[in-house]
Amino acid sequence: ATGRGGRGRGGGSMSYQTPESKKEEFRTYLEKSGVIDALTKVLVGLYEEPERPGNAVDYLKRYMGAPTGVDVEALKAELEALRAENNELKQTNADLNRQLAER
Repeated sequence: ATGRGGRGRGGGSMSYQTPESKKEEFRTYLEKSGVIDALTKVLVGLYEEPERPGNAVDYLKRYMGAPTGVDVEALKAELEALRAENNELKQTNADLNRQLAER
């Protein structure tokens, strides 16, 4: 008994996984989803660089297509503000259209 409650999730059979089987399942998932290939390509690209970049993490991000030097939280806040402004403008537009229709 491991105290993890392996019953109840797998249709009555024990669904407890050993650490090794969890690792293997995760490895299979990474392989099937293309993560291993993508990471291999980016690491080979880094290895083949004639000069090592000063910031390897930024290199990986650029290689994988992620923006670097971007404040994601600021972009999220701007998006939320623009959505709110858009909703207000839609309401104003609807109100003005209703006023025009009443004339």
